[in-house]
Amino acid sequence: MLNYRLKNYLFLFALLFISASVFAQQRQPPKNNVNETNKKAGVFIDVNAAGYVPSTYTPEQLVKNVLINGGSTCSIPNVSNVTITPTQPVSSDDRFWGYFHKGTTNFPFTDGIVLTTGRAREAGNVASSASYTIPGAGIDDPDLLVAVPNPSTTDHYNDNVMLEFDFVPNSSQIKFNYIFASEEYSGTFPCQYSDAFALLIKPVAGGPYVNLAVLPNNAGPVAMTNIHPLIQGALGCPAINEIYFGGYNTPTNIVTNYDGRTVPLTAVGTVTPGVAYHFKMVLSDYRDWGYDSAVFIEGGSFDIGIKLVDGNGVQLPATLNVCDNIPQTLVAQVSGITGATYQWYKDGVLIPGATAVSYTATAPGAYEVKVSVPGNTCPASATITIVGGTSPAAQNATLKLCTTPTLSTFNLNDAKPQISTTTGAIFRFYVNQADAQAQNNNFIPNANLASYNGTDGQILHVVVSNGGFCSKLVTLTLRKEATPVAELVATKLKICLGESVTLTASGGVTYQWNNFAGTGAVQTLSPTQTTTYTVYAIGAQGCKSLQPATIKVEVVPAITSNLSGGFICESDRMTLDAGAGPNYSYLWSNGATTQTIVAETAGIYFVDITNGVCTERFTTEVKQALIPEIINVDYSQSGTLIITASNLGSGVLEYSVDNGVTWQGSNVFNNIPNNKIISIRVRVKTTTCVGFLEYFTFIMQNVITPNGDNVNDIIDFRGVSNYNKFQAAISDRYGKVVFNAEKTRPFWDGYFQGKKLPTASYWYQVTFEDPASKKLTVKTGWILLKNFE
Repeated sequence: MLNYRLKNYLFLFALLFISASVFAQQRQPPKNNVNETNKKAGVFIDVNAAGYVPSTYTPEQLVKNVLINGGSTCSIPNVSNVTITPTQPVSSDDRFWGYFHKGTTNFPFTDGIVLTTGRAREAGNVASSASYTIPGAGIDDPDLLVAVPNPSTTDHYNDNVMLEFDFVPNSSQIKFNYIFASEEYSGTFPCQYSDAFALLIKPVAGGPYVNLAVLPNNAGPVAMTNIHPLIQGALGCPAINEIYFGGYNTPTNIVTNYDGRTVPLTAVGTVTPGVAYHFKMVLSDYRDWGYDSAVFIEGGSFDIGIKLVDGNGVQLPATLNVCDNIPQTLVAQVSGITGATYQWYKDGVLIPGATAVSYTATAPGAYEVKVSVPGNTCPASATITIVGGTSPAAQNATLKLCTTPTLSTFNLNDAKPQISTTTGAIFRFYVNQADAQAQNNNFIPNANLASYNGTDGQILHVVVSNGGFCSKLVTLTLRKEATPVAELVATKLKICLGESVTLTASGGVTYQWNNFAGTGAVQTLSPTQTTTYTVYAIGAQGCKSLQPATIKVEVVPAITSNLSGGFICESDRMTLDAGAGPNYSYLWSNGATTQTIVAETAGIYFVDITNGVCTERFTTEVKQALIPEIINVDYSQSGTLIITASNLGSGVLEYSVDNGVTWQGSNVFNNIPNNKIISIRVRVKTTTCVGFLEYFTFIMQNVITPNGDNVNDIIDFRGVSNYNKFQAAISDRYGKVVFNAEKTRPFWDGYFQGKKLPTASYWYQVTFEDPASKKLTVKTGWILLKNFE
């Protein structure tokens, strides 16, 4: 600790000796991070180190040239009354303030001012002393107690150190960046030792201080017990504002000679331009004097309040990654300043004509705006670096999984070609959208992509990047269902030709039939030949059964029969034949089960023929036939005989003129001789119902030569003489009857009263009842009689 404190504060020693003894007994001095082995360039930051000009600056020079100007040489007329308490000369090797530079380390700030509650040089690559000293800057600064109230009534804020100055702002906002570090960041100390830092500001004209060193979102002051991770152990405590804890020093990350530090923090205050303000920075140990803390204030971070914001007023970061050269609107936001002028630069080169408050950047590069404020020879500036990149092509996709007993997980790699076709694209699959938007490490490990146990309908958020910062966020929808198992049944497996069969598929939501179109489960069809039907089951997500269901429908040949009936006469019998076929069995209407039956009576007969699959009924009729009646015979001298018969019982008639020896279906006969008795028969076909008539083909010859040669010797009426109502007479030309036929003499020989009549023409008239038509027939004509003497 600082030796000068012994000299200036001996009167406090007696009061605090007992407490100091107690602390010394309870806690051991801090372990040095720096030692002779690791003390080398690049491991620790440099503090008040030779070789840096600012290491020789006075407090006023540090405030003006490092804190405010960031190393520039322009004048700062509005900074005054810079003081350090307790007062120490620049030449003091043990001073608690000074200049730091990150050297070749990864410390977040390049350089700036450091305040410590111990020796400033020991904040960097100089080993710290293990000796205790009493506080040299007083205890319980009253302004600090207001900003960061004492959590105890018996403990104190010790080793108070203050940097103060007056400043007249040009704008309505002032700010600077800082980091708080402490040796208390070890063990369970963060739960009990509340080392603190406050940045207090008030008008010089008077008014209360306002503490600008507070955490964002009103999370409280910058104090050890208000910023730390979870502390394990019996004396541990829960994490508080852990997001602002920058981490512990480790053997591979030793930058300062403190056990831990915060992340870079920003103090922002609203002021009135032109009004003088007093700044007071207070750093203090709590409860002890042996464990020190420090605050590192970034050089150049104290500015007039220039912000680079986008077109919506949202503050831009120092580095902005821009993909695909999307134009970026850069706006220099300066509050409360009138008359300011602007000039924009790209990569250190002035952009001609870019003198407006905003500028639209269309290419990567380092952009700077310099703002000149009236009355200030130092133009303030703000910079932003735009890093360009190209986004990969990406689109939303759906990955379908059809599970089987051996496959139940998704292979997310299969979705990559659907999501992006960009060569070399890098994929990260996130379960939570917030994680994907943050692009943190809560993504599904690559080793698990090939067997991801997702659920149906689950949405994964996929970040597709080009290996750099350019990326696109898309979604991958998982669709999952069990692979259907197709089943198929039929109402019949064997049908007769012409019959229908209904096929019913199951196992899916829709179906793919190989034999016909349509996606329904039920198909009704009438195959004409034996056919095997095939169907795949399709699930709700489109999953198709691995194997189709098949079924064979056999079409049995149609049952045929030539069963025919007909006509029978009374006492006739007819054989009805149903016909033969494969596997035929019979059932007749009379109960018979034979192929044939004998019908003895007229009526309707049917037979049901079954082939083991289907049944067909065949029906026929056996009709009662009646004996046909010959009602007319028409005979011409040319030998044509036409028979007309009645058919009261219907049926097909057959005709015969040779007493039933031969039959024909036509009723017309030719070449029938004249004047012969013809035995006419008419029957109903296939029956014994026969009508018959002996018919004389009477043709009156018109020449008679009675000379005894037995040729045309007489006019013969004997063929018709037995017909009812028979009469025959021959007269001469004078009408004198020369012959009357009689049953005993039904012929004329040319004689009259025993004498030959002379050769001459005679007239005849023959009357008889036609045996067929029952009508009276009268035939007349002339006869030439030639009598030879």
